[in-house]
Amino acid sequence: MTKEKFEFINLKYKPKDDLICLLKMKPANPKEFQKAANAVALESSIGTWTKVGTSKRYVNKLGARVFSIRGDYIKIAYPKELFEPDNVPNIFSSIAGNIFGMKAVKSLRLEDVSFPKSIVNSFEGPRYGILGIRKMMKVKTRPLVGTIIKPKLGLITKDHAESAYESWLGGCDFVKDDENLASQKFNDFEHRLAKTLEKADLAESETGEKKAYLVNVTAETKEMMKRAQLAENLGSKYVMIDMLTAGWAALQTLREANFKLAIHAHRAMHAAFDRNPDQGINMMVLADFARLIGVDQIHIGTGIGKLEGDINDIKEIEEEIEKNSVKATKLRLSQKWVKIKPVFAVCSGGLHPGHVPFLMKHLGKDIIIQAGGGVHGHPSGTIAGAEAMRQAVDATMKKQTIKEYSKNHKELKEAIEFWK
Repeated sequence: MTKEKFEFINLKYKPKDDLICLLKMKPANPKEFQKAANAVALESSIGTWTKVGTSKRYVNKLGARVFSIRGDYIKIAYPKELFEPDNVPNIFSSIAGNIFGMKAVKSLRLEDVSFPKSIVNSFEGPRYGILGIRKMMKVKTRPLVGTIIKPKLGLITKDHAESAYESWLGGCDFVKDDENLASQKFNDFEHRLAKTLEKADLAESETGEKKAYLVNVTAETKEMMKRAQLAENLGSKYVMIDMLTAGWAALQTLREANFKLAIHAHRAMHAAFDRNPDQGINMMVLADFARLIGVDQIHIGTGIGKLEGDINDIKEIEEEIEKNSVKATKLRLSQKWVKIKPVFAVCSGGLHPGHVPFLMKHLGKDIIIQAGGGVHGHPSGTIAGAEAMRQAVDATMKKQTIKEYSKNHKELKEAIEFWK
């Protein structure tokens, strides 16, 4: 019986200047793994389900190649000529397009991606990155501390701005909108932006620290740009965007508009892509593309608190966005970021002061720790909640336990006792 030939599999191929994808795959027919792998490479590059008379010989050199098969994992190399540089939607349409709906696969997950130098160089990357943000906020070494206005929806503008003000007075560096606050009748965008920035200026003058308001500009693209422009006109340091619900094209539009604003990327909807370990797209990939486009900080998870996520996976994502070069492992691809600046990792989701030592132990100092309920839910109020968060950071920076430090810091002591 003649062995079936798969033209999109070449296990002797050595990638040079290709875009490479690592995928976890389970074929519909367990006995036809190579056939399914071939189908994935075919569909995501130059092939189709049957031979066509319109194909030309010169097209064949652009075919993707499955060059590694190890257990359930395959690596596919794509010639860089398949992609339009500086076009993330185009790249995703190929490497994460029809392949997820193919009958040949039972499940498929895009675990990692590595970009060739030519594609990396076609993007600007972050305007500020970690060092730029630290310079802007005048915070040299410690983690930055932020909060989210709570309740996430419903507050009128006056109360929203007052809550932000109290958070800054207590020691927060950042105050941000929640992901689903846009321009609702009870708290319209323009009024909220103006009033909250006024409070940021007041807090700066009273504390002597830099304060930033991360206003959510997520909207239809033209409206998003109007809101970002208004934020810049009113002297804001930042804008926030829900990068996945807004879409990759919108994120590129915001970054490439060349505002002087730093970009805070919220990852709302990420779990629809990455929570199933056998299906979808790893958060690592989403973070890669966000760094490529140029966000300055991005949510990566916590490994503790209210949201699902393993701390070891979160550490890998942090490394991916903060290192200039990442080495390949058994289940990871190498990447050289060349001129692309490191991105600040944001930890957010059910945090309170008691979680700070865990986060700093596992993720280091180059993180932004955001606590919403963990600030505003403090038994003595928002100012005390922000103070407790800063005290927890200060204690850990001084290599003291928060329990020991709390003996002389009543706000931290209250927080520890309240959130046992």
